[in-house]
Amino acid sequence: MKKILLALLAIFLILAAILVFNTLSLTSKQVEPEPLAAIQFPETIYQNLSKAIQYQTISHSEEAIPDSTAFNGFHRFLEETFPLTHQNLSLEKISGYSLLYKWEGSDASKKPIILMSHQDVVPVDQPTLQDWEAPPFEGVITNTHIIGRGTLDDKSSLIALMESVERLLSESFVPSRTIYLAFGHDEELGGSNGANKIAAHLKEKGVHAAMTLDEGGLLAENLVPGVDKTVAMLNLAEKGYASFRLTVETTGGHSSAPPKENTIGILAKAIVDLENNQLPYKLVKPIDYQFEYMGAELPFFKKIAFANPWLFKGPVLEALNAHTTTAPTIINGGVKDNVIPTVAEATVNFRILPGETIASTKEHIQSVVNDKVKVEEAGFVTNPSPVSGIDSDAFKTLEKTIRSVFPDAIVVPGLIGGGTDARYFYDVSDDVYRFYPVRISPESMTRFHGIDEKISKDNYKEMIVFCYNLIKRFD
Repeated sequence: MKKILLALLAIFLILAAILVFNTLSLTSKQVEPEPLAAIQFPETIYQNLSKAIQYQTISHSEEAIPDSTAFNGFHRFLEETFPLTHQNLSLEKISGYSLLYKWEGSDASKKPIILMSHQDVVPVDQPTLQDWEAPPFEGVITNTHIIGRGTLDDKSSLIALMESVERLLSESFVPSRTIYLAFGHDEELGGSNGANKIAAHLKEKGVHAAMTLDEGGLLAENLVPGVDKTVAMLNLAEKGYASFRLTVETTGGHSSAPPKENTIGILAKAIVDLENNQLPYKLVKPIDYQFEYMGAELPFFKKIAFANPWLFKGPVLEALNAHTTTAPTIINGGVKDNVIPTVAEATVNFRILPGETIASTKEHIQSVVNDKVKVEEAGFVTNPSPVSGIDSDAFKTLEKTIRSVFPDAIVVPGLIGGGTDARYFYDVSDDVYRFYPVRISPESMTRFHGIDEKISKDNYKEMIVFCYNLIKRFD
C-alpha cells in the first residue's frame, strides 16, 4: 500500500512540475509600442459621420433591389465631403453600388494593401424605435456620442478611412505602395454582389495584395474573464456559415386520430436531437494562438489552463465557443388547430469551425436526425475561411500599430464567429485580417444590429487615428 501511495505521490509531483513549467514558460507575446505624434482632428469629423448615418443604405433581403436613392446619395456625400480623395484616387463602381478606390503608390515593386468596409446597414425593427435614445437614421450628436444605425457596423470604419486618406493627402503624403479602399454594398446579405465582385475584379486585373484588412475584430473591454486590460482581437479567420432546411412530409390527418409519428413531432425531435448532439469542441488554428497570447496575460492560476491545453482545453474551448455551433432559427408548420399538417419545416443555422465544411456539417445532420427528415441547404452558404499567419510583415505591422495607438491593450489573434466580406479576398491577398478599433463592453455588445446603436466621440477619433497611422506605417 505504501508503495502505491508513493507511486501516486510521484506521479502527482511530476504532473505538478509539468504544469508549473509550462505555465512559467508561457510568457507575454506583446510587442513594445512606439510613441506616436499627436494628431488633432476638427469637430467636423463627428458631423461627417452623422451625415453618413442619415443615408438609409439598408440591406433588406437577398431578393430586394438596393435603394438607388440612398446609395447614390451616399456616394455624392462622399464626393462632396472628401474632395482631395476624389481628386487624387481613381474610383470604380462595381455592381452599380460597391466602391473601389485606388491610391497609386510610388513603388510598383511593393505589393498593395486593401482596406475594407461596407456601406450597407441592417434594418431597424419598427417596434423598437421608442427604445432608441434618438431616431436611428438622424445621426444625432450628443456631448459624448454619435447615435444611429451604422455607427458600429460599419460606417464608422468607412468614414474613418476616408477621413484618414483626406488628412494624409492634405499633408502631401504619397504612399510608396498602392492602397485600395474597397467598400461593398451588400455585406449584410453575404456580399455576393459587392465584395465578391470587387475581389473578382481585382483578380482579373492581376492585383495581389500583401494584406487585406476588414471589420471583424475589436477592442474588447471587460469581456474576457481574468483579463483587466483591453483585448485587441485581431482575427485571422472566420467561421463558415450555412443554414439547412429540415423538411418533414407525411399524409397528415385529423387531430382526433393522430398517427404514431406526427409531422411536427418528427421535426421537433430532429431539432432537439441536433441540439443535444452538437459537433465537438476542437483546438484548431487560430484558437491555439488565443491560448498562447491571452493565456500569457492571465494571473498564474488561471494561466495554468491556457498553458496546459492537453489537460484543461475542454472548459477553455467551451468558453471560446470553439466548435461548429447549432442554432434553430425558423420553424413553420400547420394551418389549423385540429389538422395534422402534411408538411413542417425548420431552418437551423450553423457557424462552421475551421477544419470542418458545409458538406461535413450536412453529413453530421443526416447522421443525427430521423431518415424521414429531408435536409437541404437554405440560402447563402460559405465554408470557413483559410487562416492567415502571424509571422508575416503585414501581421507585425498591424500588431505594432495597434500596440502603438493603444499601448494599454493586448493584441490577441483569434477567430470570429460571424461572417465578413473579407472571406472573398484570400485569392487576391497573402493574408486577410479583421480588425478596426471599435470599443465593445458587455453593456454595448447588444447594440450591434440592435437597439440604440452608437459610438463614443472618443472611440471614433481613435478609429481615425488608427487608420491614419496604419497607412503611414505600411509605407
